[in-house]
Amino acid sequence: MRPSKRTSIVWIDRDTRLRDNAALFQAFEEQDRVVPVYVHAPESEGDAAPDAASRWWRHHSLAAFDGALRARSSRLTIRRGDPLEEIQRVAETTRARAVYWNERLTPASRRRDAHVRTALREDGLDVRIFRGPIVHDPDRIRTTSGGPYHVFTPFWKKLKQEISEVRPLPAPPVGPGSAPHAWPESLSVDDLDLLPRANWDAGLHAHWTPGEEAGLDRLEAFIDADLLDYETVRDRPDLHATSQLSPYLAHGDVGIREVWASVDDWVQNGVMRAAADAFLRQLAWREFSYHMLYHYPDTTSEPLKSKFQDFEWVDDDELLERWQSGRTGFPIVDAGMRQLWSIGWMHNRIRMIAASFLTKDLRVRWQKGAAWFRDTLVDADLANNTMGWQWSAGSGADAQPFFRIFNPVTQGARFDPEGAFVRRWIPELSELPADCIHRPWTASEEALAQANVTLGETYPYPIVDHGMARKAALKAYEAVK
Repeated sequence: MRPSKRTSIVWIDRDTRLRDNAALFQAFEEQDRVVPVYVHAPESEGDAAPDAASRWWRHHSLAAFDGALRARSSRLTIRRGDPLEEIQRVAETTRARAVYWNERLTPASRRRDAHVRTALREDGLDVRIFRGPIVHDPDRIRTTSGGPYHVFTPFWKKLKQEISEVRPLPAPPVGPGSAPHAWPESLSVDDLDLLPRANWDAGLHAHWTPGEEAGLDRLEAFIDADLLDYETVRDRPDLHATSQLSPYLAHGDVGIREVWASVDDWVQNGVMRAAADAFLRQLAWREFSYHMLYHYPDTTSEPLKSKFQDFEWVDDDELLERWQSGRTGFPIVDAGMRQLWSIGWMHNRIRMIAASFLTKDLRVRWQKGAAWFRDTLVDADLANNTMGWQWSAGSGADAQPFFRIFNPVTQGARFDPEGAFVRRWIPELSELPADCIHRPWTASEEALAQANVTLGETYPYPIVDHGMARKAALKAYEAVK
């Protein structure tokens, strides 16, 4: 008697890609019929659930992934509801006996997945879980004393020793023969209602194309055109010098091993090795962020350094709103916040400046800044976002010392020397000369008049005096130090 065909489900989450997708690859390799399933249940994702900008990306990412599957005679089954119940229903409909997925590492997802794994095994299903969104195993990479790393540099050294070679998996052999006899019922991507009702996403459409194909194209273009100079110009927001791969990694359109291996394969000499390592080091910060989130899940809302529980923050909604809307009177901060609102992304150097300004000049608690970034970033990633804000506030692992307070004027002059970044995002200042564009309140009346700038009307005065704000922040820090 001919054996019955084996059917499996691949539970898709933030891994909407064909290449470098271990769960998808192994399912197609080991099973006869494969049913990719996405269950929309943002409440089960906790703090990692997509907010407005990320919902926009997820819509287009899911659509692109479904299109890629359909081009290969497969498709994405979309459900909404409790993940366990929906997977059980699909398993019953398709007579699937196995469920594959890639490991998820955010606190809520880990709790959810452990519950789903236990219940499915009790149902008699085979559950197969594969390495997820990072290249290292947080349980394996430990300090000499056996604990997690708290400092990045030794973590980076250990990481390089542990992952001497990273190889992504190819796309799986998807074809007509791997389809089930009948596809289960499915919603459409539009049914998930992920897109905004108000028309605020024009800038996202103009700047981004979600999906695996676009992500791989961006990776190739970055390696070809920008990687060689990355180490020397990556802090310049006025230049096209970074990869802008972060949303593709955050949503799983492109896998971390794909990026890592592509950069390594580009290396042919020592100069290229140095450039590659400068970029890989930034990817390693992402690894470090997940390392910390894995071992310290409460840091999404609580400071890692407990002394900051007693720090005297300022609760002022008007200051927060001025920062959010890019009306602080400090051009480099305002330009970054307007860039964020327009395209859902902000240059990393400007993220640090904007975060320092909020937490130290304004002394608004970092959790409010983190919440705003989660809502407005297309690359919102719980681990990265948590690490970045705790770093800026001085309360996290390997954090910037609290007393290191960025001066937004000198930071602007150093990293946007001609003011091109400010001119792009604050057009009302575009005619100011470079020597005063980062401090327009010091410009002469003649320079302001020639640039059609009226301080307090066309552009605001600074909402704080940086020197005085710095002293106040240090005084508040002394009380908890």
